[in-house]
Amino acid sequence: MAPCGSVLSRAESFIWLTARVLEQRRFEHDFLDGDPGTVETALDAYRNPDGGYGHALEPDLRGPVSQPLHTAAAIRVLDGIGRCAGQRVERIGRYLTAVSTPDGALPAVHPSLRGYPAAPWIPVVDQPPSALLATGPVVGTLHRNGVWHAWLFRATDYCWQTIENLGATHPYEVMAALVFLEGVPDRPRAEAAASRLGTLVREQRLVVTDPGRADDALVPKGYAPGEHHYVTDFARTPDSLARRWFSDAELDRGLDHLVSRQQEDGGWDINWRRWAPGTALEGRPLVTLEALHTLRAYGRL
Repeated sequence: MAPCGSVLSRAESFIWLTARVLEQRRFEHDFLDGDPGTVETALDAYRNPDGGYGHALEPDLRGPVSQPLHTAAAIRVLDGIGRCAGQRVERIGRYLTAVSTPDGALPAVHPSLRGYPAAPWIPVVDQPPSALLATGPVVGTLHRNGVWHAWLFRATDYCWQTIENLGATHPYEVMAALVFLEGVPDRPRAEAAASRLGTLVREQRLVVTDPGRADDALVPKGYAPGEHHYVTDFARTPDSLARRWFSDAELDRGLDHLVSRQQEDGGWDINWRRWAPGTALEGRPLVTLEALHTLRAYGRL
């Protein structure tokens, strides 16, 4: 157990009390030197025969069917335990190929979700468009792990074209772009694209750099009231491409604010709209793990 009363010990109590088995195993691996195999075993509960992942791995999409956003979440878990390789990723590649749009990218939501509960802001359509939100994190994480798969060629081209032509955007799309840019092999091109992206974020007031003036930030259309994003939502680690978007003072304020947002029960709260009781319960351990990783990366644990 972590030292009594610390940020980490309070979060640990919250995880054991509240989290799904997968998030418990991830916490155990990430902060208590746990076995990565137990994380992989827990993740298997969400895997489907088609190679994709479902069963509300991403809490705002319910039902058993595989979805790109679920599969992106699974890849992120595998990356975190150093097991984003081998036959498992080959099976994922086949799933990604099967559900891709005509331009070789991923839709945010595949039509197979129709008939199952989902957040009201997530439309299910017969021919969904490509979405950087789903494609960017998958492509970037696979590249970072040195994965070779034929699916990556056109998907990578889609991400480059979309990111380099972004105009009006929103925080979740920016974060998806960052995962791509931090994993893709062409580093000079990635750094140039990230610099332009940071300019967009500040010009469009998508980030709160002074938590005491959060009301000055723009809340994008479709987001919940008060659904703000802070410096630490973008610059999650000191070596993040987004770190250079912010001054040292802005980062320090952001880290202080992140610490202050730990709740009495030891967890962090979600900031997006609650539409069903289970989604908030499952979402809080996820954002708690993210907060802990960020605080540890900056030496704040």
